[in-house]
Amino acid sequence: MESTTSSEKTIEVKDVTVTHNGAIVLDHISLTVNKGQFVAVIGPNGAGKTTLIKVILGLVEPDSGYVRVFGQLPRHLGSARSQIGYVPQMLTIDLSFPVTVFETVLMGTYGRVGVGRRPGLEEKSAAMTALKRVGIAELAHRPIGRLSSGQRQRAFIARALVNNPELLMLDEPTTGVDT
Repeated sequence: MESTTSSEKTIEVKDVTVTHNGAIVLDHISLTVNKGQFVAVIGPNGAGKTTLIKVILGLVEPDSGYVRVFGQLPRHLGSARSQIGYVPQMLTIDLSFPVTVFETVLMGTYGRVGVGRRPGLEEKSAAMTALKRVGIAELAHRPIGRLSSGQRQRAFIARALVNNPELLMLDEPTTGVDT
């Protein structure tokens, strides 16, 4: 068996511990995900699955240990961050906010487009392609607040897919989605 080089490692979590309000949420966790692998983390509610995802994404700093994504610390990813698609658990949104399904998916391109720049034809085409992939292209111009919870979840999955990410992080992505 060949050893895995750091360039083949998409995610490397080494001896990570996270505490929250004095309780240990993750206790010396280590995990390696190589390019091309599909990995599912399963466990009961409160086991730390969401915290692990947030540590990998750099949204939560570990108390000890380290995380590397694409060979870098999450906070140093810079433009490589646009190569990560993320669907958070039970996304809470203001259902009265006047944004369409298409605009919601298009938001997924903002990291690639850059601050202060508007998405162009390429990004708009990618957004429609992502909506087609999840089966809700016909809902593109509907306000996001007028979707069922399952349709809304599909829109957020499309938002995560719009850049054809190298890494896709999904936290309970099928919640509310029908077969």
